[in-house]
Amino acid sequence: MQQIITHFTDDDLYKFTMCVAVIDNFPRTQVKYRFNDRNNTVYPAGFADELRRQIKALESVIITDEEIDFMKRRCSYIPDWFYSYLKGFRYDSRQVSVFQDDEGHLDITFEGSWSSTILLEVKVLAMVSELYYIMTGDAYRLDYAEFGQRTEAKGRRLVEGGCVFSDFGTRRRASFRAQDVAVASLAGSSRCDNGGNGRFVGTSNVYLAMKHDLTPVGTMAHELICAIAGMYGPQMANYMAMRIWSHTYRGALGTYLYDTYGWDIFSLNFSEDYANMFKGLRVDSGDNYEQLDKITAKYRSLHIDPMTKQVVFSNALDVDEAIALQRYAEGKCQPSYGIGTHFTNDFANVRPMNIVIKLTSVKITESWPFYFQTCKLSEDRGKHSGDPDTVERFKALIHLE
Repeated sequence: MQQIITHFTDDDLYKFTMCVAVIDNFPRTQVKYRFNDRNNTVYPAGFADELRRQIKALESVIITDEEIDFMKRRCSYIPDWFYSYLKGFRYDSRQVSVFQDDEGHLDITFEGSWSSTILLEVKVLAMVSELYYIMTGDAYRLDYAEFGQRTEAKGRRLVEGGCVFSDFGTRRRASFRAQDVAVASLAGSSRCDNGGNGRFVGTSNVYLAMKHDLTPVGTMAHELICAIAGMYGPQMANYMAMRIWSHTYRGALGTYLYDTYGWDIFSLNFSEDYANMFKGLRVDSGDNYEQLDKITAKYRSLHIDPMTKQVVFSNALDVDEAIALQRYAEGKCQPSYGIGTHFTNDFANVRPMNIVIKLTSVKITESWPFYFQTCKLSEDRGKHSGDPDTVERFKALIHLE
């Protein structure tokens, strides 16, 4: 079977920006991650064996000078030393364990240094998604011509609706080709003179941004706050994460992902200095309208005009929801939209996967004899991730019902 991931930067930007912050602040930290299939999918026989082969093939994928030159031009906030690190970086398949039970359910875990395992998540998720469609035969029924036309129409509607939007669809794409077609189609829709005030601003996928001469977009992920909470507790994890992020990036990449442990504990951590420093917040769970109202009220309580702040919505959006949110958010903030699966895995008769890989355990250095458990508490109550006992312990620590 053909190798699925063949380009080092066929990955989301936030994995690279997070890796910089990890090396800068937690160079010896060790972590564990675990795969979760929310659909409880039964995978074809032999799936785990082929996935192991695909992960082993990652060891031959190295960053090119072309990719480095592009990132230096478009990602000026990333320090030069990081590219020396990436030149010497090699994936290590020994950090990944893949198992398939007798019923066909899939189990994947990572363990190793945070600075190296952090670059596995998105690539492995993209592999699982594409490989599933190949091995079930769905891949051979995908109509890319119709998909491209429909995606361009989505882009035109968003532009006409005044939406500033980007592609966030690497992790659960139907295939690399699907995301490539989607990005090209969205870029084309934004160039059309259709009278709208919206625009397509880029893609989270660094390689496709390079291929289509776009800006790679993204900042950070929940795992930074999860790891800090595992090591030091969830009560002040957001505050510590904001301090670490500002230390590394000095004001650049100023969109903060706040919902790791819910709005209430974040709001207590969101002091006036950081509210002024960060350019805005990203909404990734909960009711988008309620979350926006809480955000704008918090800014006003700190005597900050919410209209000066960006709010990025990325919670399972489609075109209709983004346009409706745009109408609601206009005049309240500077809204934008990161849309994932709806752009990169929207084919007739194909069910998009609902898969994630989450950080579950962390220890401060390799010399510690034990790990600390951690978890993520989503604003969507059914999407808490982590060991149930850990979830309950964290909820008690931050007084979350």
